[in-house]
Amino acid sequence: MQAYCVKCKEKREMDNAEAVYTASGTPGTKGVCSVCGTKMFRMGRTDAHDGVEPPINPVRKSKKKPIKREGKLVIVESPAKARTVGRFLGKGYTVEASVGHVRDLLRSQLSVDVDNNFEPKYRVPNEKRKIVKELQDKAARAEEIFLATDPDREGEAIAWHLLVSADMDPAITKRVVFHEITKPAIEASFAEPGEINMDLVNAQQARRVLDRLVGYSISPILWRKVRNRLTAGRVQSVALRIIVEREREIEDFIPDEYWRIAAEFTPENRAKDQYVAKLAKIDAKDVVLPSKEDVDPIVTDMENAAYFIDTVKNGTRRRKAMAPFTTSTMQQEASSKLSFTARRTMTIAQQLYEGIDMGDGEPIGLITYMRTDSVHVSEVAQKEAREYIIETHGQDYVPAEIPEYKTKSKGAQEAHEAVRPTSSLRTPKKMKSLLTRDQYRLYQLIWNRFVASQMSQALYETISVTIKAETDLHEYLLRSSDSKLIFKGYLAVYEESKLNGNGKEEHNGVPTDLEKGQKQDLQKVLPTQHFTQPPPRFSEATLVRQLEEYGIGRPSTYAPIIGTLQQRGYAFREEKRLYCTDTGKLVNDLLCEHFPNIVDVTFTADMEAQLDKVAEGEDEWRKVVADFYGPFAEQVEKAEEVMPDVRPEPEKVGRACPDCGNDLIIRWGRYGKFIGCNTYPECRYTEAWLERIDVKCDHCEPGEIVERRTRKGRVFYGCDQYPECDFTSWKRPVAHKCKACGDGMLVVLNKRQYQCLACEEIVDQSEFETAEESADA
Repeated sequence: MQAYCVKCKEKREMDNAEAVYTASGTPGTKGVCSVCGTKMFRMGRTDAHDGVEPPINPVRKSKKKPIKREGKLVIVESPAKARTVGRFLGKGYTVEASVGHVRDLLRSQLSVDVDNNFEPKYRVPNEKRKIVKELQDKAARAEEIFLATDPDREGEAIAWHLLVSADMDPAITKRVVFHEITKPAIEASFAEPGEINMDLVNAQQARRVLDRLVGYSISPILWRKVRNRLTAGRVQSVALRIIVEREREIEDFIPDEYWRIAAEFTPENRAKDQYVAKLAKIDAKDVVLPSKEDVDPIVTDMENAAYFIDTVKNGTRRRKAMAPFTTSTMQQEASSKLSFTARRTMTIAQQLYEGIDMGDGEPIGLITYMRTDSVHVSEVAQKEAREYIIETHGQDYVPAEIPEYKTKSKGAQEAHEAVRPTSSLRTPKKMKSLLTRDQYRLYQLIWNRFVASQMSQALYETISVTIKAETDLHEYLLRSSDSKLIFKGYLAVYEESKLNGNGKEEHNGVPTDLEKGQKQDLQKVLPTQHFTQPPPRFSEATLVRQLEEYGIGRPSTYAPIIGTLQQRGYAFREEKRLYCTDTGKLVNDLLCEHFPNIVDVTFTADMEAQLDKVAEGEDEWRKVVADFYGPFAEQVEKAEEVMPDVRPEPEKVGRACPDCGNDLIIRWGRYGKFIGCNTYPECRYTEAWLERIDVKCDHCEPGEIVERRTRKGRVFYGCDQYPECDFTSWKRPVAHKCKACGDGMLVVLNKRQYQCLACEEIVDQSEFETAEESADA
């Protein structure tokens, strides 16, 4: 029997040839080619089929019908955003959520092929496979696909990973970007869809690869040389260095004594018009008074001098509103005014952005996208704000020209907008009943700041005077100034915290009718002793501002970085300030010695600038990574050999393990400190670590108050005998009893006051400080 050989491509004799019919009834031949030995099954009728009966009622091979595409699929990140967007788009659109990233580098390995041009190895994690499969099925049936992820580099990268991992057809897949979740913004973006911006994707890939190379190269060295669960990061380690260096500035600071002299005056024969002036010059030289011995003769001489007005200057001063919020300034003001952490601020802002139910089951986004470094505001928003201001406050409260603000960040994306309310007409008062307490407070802050930024400047009437006196020893010159608010302008809505400048005005009570040459009566000389102060520790807000000023990190990274520093035990937050730990200092010193570039502020800022160039299409991301990795790999190799082993001796708790009798020690795990047996893994006994604050529990005999954290990381205080004792407090208890009711536990209300938990009496902390000082004496 002959058939066509699939290898020889010619008609050949077949060994063990057999004429067959397939299941569908098509005739064919199977066997082995007598020339090349290839197993053959060649379709097509041959003479060998003569006399071979075909199967009865053969099954015809069915052709799969192509899937009919219909409808439009929209993919966003979160279910909340999906509900809000879906309501605006209406019928014909199916809106699904990817629930964040759907593909990332593998966690179990470096996942970057450094020998193959830094090719990243991406994988859909197990928890996302079901979501990706569902999106893939829906994308295969959709007529059009719109990727509506967030309008930043991270959102652009998520869109690209969705396109690839869900096997979407690029020909029907479009990218839509909107900076606020409102009907006009969404309709405008869908009317003009675009393509995925691969420059932004590549910038994000470069950042992700660089962070992975740094973290997965240095962290294992720290595990071996210091202790497990420690990490290093390209931006995280610079932030740690900033905190450590500030801590050492404070430790090394030696205060210097200095004195200032002020004087209280009244115009001649006008005893009621008192005001204060400060000594500015002695014999036309700046005042330097380092000790009381230097001050006393000056005070005596001044008390016998005759004073008169030398100059009077009247004028006006204008005060301009601050720009609307960027991510970092929002975090700073929320920290200063609301005591929010950076992470808490971003979580609440996310909720306001994604949509709040307006009471009719129809959610709407109340603010624009909250991760931005731009202060740009759309013309529509400016116009609406001006109309609201005129209607509410009057024509005088809007400037003739719309205010313009310049973005300070070098890599800011000007196409983005500032963080602002999506409508000025949705006043905080109207929204209050629809929001939680924290949502309301943050929304009010954002709304006030934006509306104020569109208002007229505040106007002050100012007066400044100089006062002179001459004695046999010296000539004295004193200065005083005052201002009076004569037009509120934007201050009718919002006043900035001192953190951002424009603090509260100083009032010295200077009379406005003083004249040159007018005699002034000296009431008293006021010498005051001072000591130079060390720089303050960073709060989360001031650390964010410092990183932004250096050009390090991006809006989306600030909150996670600060959180990581605390989770790793490098720093802790107390009374809004960040303190570094001994572990933080040790790790910082090792990194400074062995990886100087990684913790160098200038080097890291330059790297951010290169990533910005990648985002703008001016540089190639693999080249940026390669230029960094060459020298870095050499540092890693050297550090492996020469970095000293500084693993500390395990810290004993002072108790025996209840399971095996060996010592209990402090260990570190994924979630921080815990207590475990020193024979691990033979004995796996563990218990929680409790941070004690040296305060006895007021509700049970043996109990002590410990610091605890909620699942979301918020600090509260409770009894170590829980669940037998269920005492808890959001405010920190102190080791004092209330004097009003006799035995109530006091908690810290603010920097100057305590409050009793029993009778709610408020007392000054100074009362207890005085008592303690007397006891010590």
